Amino acid sequence: QVHVEESGGGFVQPGASLSLSCVVSGTAFSHADMYWFRQAPEKQRELVAVVTVSGANSVADSVKGRFIISRDNTKNTVVLQMNNLTPEDTAVYFCNAKRPRLYDAWGSGTQVTVSS
Repeated sequence: QVHVEESGGGFVQPGASLSLSCVVSGTAFSHADMYWFRQAPEKQRELVAVVTVSGANSVADSVKGRFIISRDNTKNTVVLQMNNLTPEDTAVYFCNAKRPRLYDAWGSGTQVTVSS
């Protein structure tokens, strides 16, 4: 019932920026903690960023200083702003909407490729 859809991925050169969006429907968005994960081929899925229902946000050490997560409750949207991208950022990025003990919904992912 909770639907999550990512967008904004693409093919960019190192140093470029991308902004990923995640739109959530089917639930009270403001009650959900929101997460971005990424998974590169043959690598474990990695937690990239989280923004809580209160708006508190944090990112993984691997992207600290380059990525920032934010939410707009009026648009049911979470944004992952990615700056100074490197080839190591290449992965499928997944948005996750979670309300503990109630739901844990995932999008299908959006591909980010960073290459010269």
